[in-house]
Amino acid sequence: MPDVPASDRSSPTGISGLDEILRGGLPENRLYLLLGSPGAGKTTIALQYLLEGAARGEQGLYIALSETRDEILSVARSHGWPIDRISIFELSALEQQLAQEERNTVFHPAEIELNKTTQMLLQRIQEVKPRRLVLDSLSELRLLSDSALRYRRQMLSLKQFFAGQQMTVLLLDDHSADGGDLHVQSIAHGVIMVEKVVSSYGSEKRRITINKMRGLNFIGGFHDAMIVPGGMRIFPRVVGSAQPPRPPARGVAVSGIKELDTLLGGGLERGTSCLLLGPAGTGKSTVALQFSVAAAERGEAVLICIFEENRETMVARCRSVGLPIESHLEAGRIQLLEVDPAELAPGEFAHCVIDEVRKRGATIVVIDSLNGYMQAMADSSHLVIQLHELLSFLNRHGVLSLMTVAQSGIVGQMHAPVELTYLADTVILLRFFEQNGRLKKAISVIKKRIGAHEDTLREFRIDGQGLRVGAPLDQFHGILTGTPTFVGSSEQMLKPR
Repeated sequence: MPDVPASDRSSPTGISGLDEILRGGLPENRLYLLLGSPGAGKTTIALQYLLEGAARGEQGLYIALSETRDEILSVARSHGWPIDRISIFELSALEQQLAQEERNTVFHPAEIELNKTTQMLLQRIQEVKPRRLVLDSLSELRLLSDSALRYRRQMLSLKQFFAGQQMTVLLLDDHSADGGDLHVQSIAHGVIMVEKVVSSYGSEKRRITINKMRGLNFIGGFHDAMIVPGGMRIFPRVVGSAQPPRPPARGVAVSGIKELDTLLGGGLERGTSCLLLGPAGTGKSTVALQFSVAAAERGEAVLICIFEENRETMVARCRSVGLPIESHLEAGRIQLLEVDPAELAPGEFAHCVIDEVRKRGATIVVIDSLNGYMQAMADSSHLVIQLHELLSFLNRHGVLSLMTVAQSGIVGQMHAPVELTYLADTVILLRFFEQNGRLKKAISVIKKRIGAHEDTLREFRIDGQGLRVGAPLDQFHGILTGTPTFVGSSEQMLKPR
């Protein structure tokens, strides 16, 4: 096999998700710009990059112009990193030498400082001969320059110097320059931007985007990120159509309730998505759990993602309606993911789902509910786009996706917080209806892309022995008003057990 040209070799970053976005890593022996406001995570990314190089036997050098050595060591200790494996050179090492020379010169101090600083930095680089170099940050060199022209000339000189060395250079910079310092961005081989997004409530979120990367087919767009003990984690934007599909398990998933499966034309097809739509209290979650428990009893792996309730509440609710979910949770056939929308980034949630499908081969995924999922999104339009990509991935892997959406209101015309019915392959509508002064529940299928389904309404009841579905009911008034009223005989209704 022929050797890969040096210009085509990658320098892996060692950061979870970033190498996937970059299709393997940063092209070697190039100069890159890492942009971000203070606190966004630039230092964390830079240290991880150097440590990954050390693990591969590559010498790393961190030149700290804006932070002290102790500050950098503090960041490393917080993540438990062996910082002694890389060299650190800080600006304070230059200050004493520069101070004496400035007293005895007739030249402008800025000119002396910039020239001396640059000279000593290059000398240090030639002594260490690193394969990976981090310069933190450009804002200090900008301050040492007395004009924008001198600073730009200095940056061109640095690029020419680095071009003659066998090293990959990562330049860190904040947004202090007017206009974002487009000159440096233009001479860099690639530009990576890290942002910290602070909402009015909940934890701060981070995201990363590749603004530029010459000669590399990277994954564009914004990618959610977070800093955890151990470093930065990045969750690449899900591109459903680009994911290699798993040989799908085709067929139909049944609920185990004959009448419900008949209403659905035999069940729900695998590799499709189903939206359970209705006001609060109509039984959307219980229907989704019925399909989940039935699948677990067949030995299938199931993932249930809950946004509004916790594990104890859900288990207690299942126990009250006769659904034996506890044994399946203990056996691992059903995995439960409790999601806090204020803490978990949407991209992280999507990757938790994808990992469960890839590692455990989950055949059913329940998202309860999309109302909670939407709270984690910056914009409801982002929910539609990301959900489309996630469902595309799940469908290509033969997974049945069950999603619940609570509509506002209890009776009358109701509205969902976001229109998602066009995304789902099947839409199940749940409603309250009135009969002889009592409030009851009805279930119907208003859409199913694959196969036939009943166009009737059926009563269903949830009690201590589970979920029951009655015979089709055809004597309704006011269905289109959102408050159907049954005017038929009481003999057609479900009897209490």
